[in-house]
Amino acid sequence: MSKESWGSQPESNRPKADWELDEQTELVRAGLARTGFGETSEALFLNSGFTYTSAEQAEAAFAEEVDHYLYSRFHNPTVAVFENRLAKIEGAEMCLATGSGMSAMFASVACLVKSGDRVVASAAMFSSCYVVLTEILPKWGVEVELVKSDDHQGWKEALSKPTRVVFIESPSNPMNEITDISFVSELAHKAGATVIVDNVMASPIFQKPLQLGADVVMYSATKHIDGQGRVLGGAILGSAQYFTDHLLQFNRHTGPALSPFNAWVLLKSLETMKLRVTQMSDSAKIVAEFLTSHPKIEKVSYAGLKSHPQHELAMRQMNGSGGSTLAFALKGGKESAFAMMNRLRIVDISNNLGDSKSLITHPASSTHRRLAPEIREEQGITDSVVRLSVGLCSPTDLVKDLDQALK
Repeated sequence: MSKESWGSQPESNRPKADWELDEQTELVRAGLARTGFGETSEALFLNSGFTYTSAEQAEAAFAEEVDHYLYSRFHNPTVAVFENRLAKIEGAEMCLATGSGMSAMFASVACLVKSGDRVVASAAMFSSCYVVLTEILPKWGVEVELVKSDDHQGWKEALSKPTRVVFIESPSNPMNEITDISFVSELAHKAGATVIVDNVMASPIFQKPLQLGADVVMYSATKHIDGQGRVLGGAILGSAQYFTDHLLQFNRHTGPALSPFNAWVLLKSLETMKLRVTQMSDSAKIVAEFLTSHPKIEKVSYAGLKSHPQHELAMRQMNGSGGSTLAFALKGGKESAFAMMNRLRIVDISNNLGDSKSLITHPASSTHRRLAPEIREEQGITDSVVRLSVGLCSPTDLVKDLDQALK
């Protein structure tokens, strides 16, 4: 099925805007596909399958000779509107929605590699991504090499040999390490690699990896895109060639599909995403600045602070924003971290991020527990580190809550 037919709508007699629409308007209207009933909200197609007017039409549909929805595991009208809208915002030719962020990460890489291939990745990343790259892919005979985000010489050496995939997480979760996407992409393309960027921490609002030279972008749509703790989802975005040559057939036969209901929820969330994440980032900077001067805090890792070692690079890549999530280390180790978390009154303890509610977690004992202690140490995820995802609460209240908890 062609991209154009995904979410197609009846022609309207009203003229279309003859100017370039603002991103906020596109978040509300891009890819809009109304049925003949003219509904204001996007239609919700909960069906698993579709019917055909004849056996001949069914045959032609499966032979891809005519455009027709086949099965919601392959494509679905509601999911298609979400995909088209997100592709428009990202500046991508195509988008594929998946059931979770990790299914998006796995599919984006796995559709490209085979035994004997080589993958190079930024060393700092979410623990499940680390497991996929360093434990699962090597079982398939794929060689994987990790490079520190800021090690330019390390990237040059790693990409001096033929490479199939480069996987970058920037900013990294949870320590906000920044990789120079343009620099690495240029090296990667000379090595024959497809560059995939996990853009979860930045969100589609603050960073456009495709404009920086990357080939593919992936998201956990659970974070920021929904951003309200309701549904799981993921997305992969890139060129039509990447989709046609690699991803679509892999997706069709492995089935990491997004449910139509979750797609509908995510569609409604896109309408407010820019408003939410902009406010969350502004508040995160206020909170980070407060923590840097607190006597019980040893270190704050937030790209929006001038003290961050890659601050200037982050500001260039992330449209001047530090994002909604920061990490900080307390004096006194795990005991102090747990004591502070348990005293918080309006910040919830949860392992999610990018949510409208402010959430805090202890990565070493939760999100990154799966990693060996020495790997956590290399990534700076010590027992004294906590990760704070700043939501839509007043930054004044967040500062007061953190201050009383630290006392």
